[in-house]
Amino acid sequence: MNQSFKSIAIIGKYMNQSALQLMQRDLLELAQHLSSKNIQVWIEENTAQHAEITGYKTASLKNIGSEVSLVIVMGGDGTMLSVARSLIDFDVPLVGINRGRFGFLTDLRVEDMLGQIDRILAGDFIKEPRVMLEAKVMRDGQLLHADCALNDVVIKSALRLIELEVSVGGKFVHKQRSDGLIVSTPTGTTAYALSAGGPILHPNLQAISLVPICPHTLSNRPIAVHSDSEIEITLVQFGDAQLSFDGQFQVVLKAGDKIMIKRAAQTISLLHPSDYCYFDMLRKKLNWG
Repeated sequence: MNQSFKSIAIIGKYMNQSALQLMQRDLLELAQHLSSKNIQVWIEENTAQHAEITGYKTASLKNIGSEVSLVIVMGGDGTMLSVARSLIDFDVPLVGINRGRFGFLTDLRVEDMLGQIDRILAGDFIKEPRVMLEAKVMRDGQLLHADCALNDVVIKSALRLIELEVSVGGKFVHKQRSDGLIVSTPTGTTAYALSAGGPILHPNLQAISLVPICPHTLSNRPIAVHSDSEIEITLVQFGDAQLSFDGQFQVVLKAGDKIMIKRAAQTISLLHPSDYCYFDMLRKKLNWG
């Protein structure tokens, strides 16, 4: 066993009680398997409560990163995104077991999770750092909100066109009228940005993509910039515009608001079995021939 993994946290789809109850058996089987290897097992407190798992140490999602050397997430990509944002200040790698739909981030199958986890515990894994974004909303020169994202930061209106001014590295890029704009990490390019017509960026690229949502002028196309770039977006005109982080937290915007986006200083690391291949994953998830 890899001696660096002496304590491991298990986090289920903690936002959904019915989902946790459905995966109760799998969560308990995983906890028992890890305990049998003399690993100290922690269960995220909402996971333990709603899945009715007892006999293990518990901690909140906010605090569990300080207690363990590895986190195993059972759920879908949405669960992984929430966990990644919560643990951004802890240098703790994540392993994902898919109990969702797509599984771009949670790539292990429940059917063979114990064998795959054993391989990772034995040191037979790939460690893959993933870039994250941090964004600040400034209103009248004052900080309104700050947060981070693993997939994307999105400015969007569901009702009518909004007008945005975009600058990269202090250089004016364009003014666009559209339904919104997706600022995406390479991880997020297989999510909302892909649906909006953006390119797929390999996770090891140091890049950020800017993808307009239904632009009024068809010449407004997706672009990719270096991840060292600082992006400034000014909301000129709006219709019920909102800013979202990984589609899970929203801030209501007003005309004149400035959104400052850059690469976060921290990264999140995903662990995969050593035979993991990003392109194999894309073929399976996207049904490529």
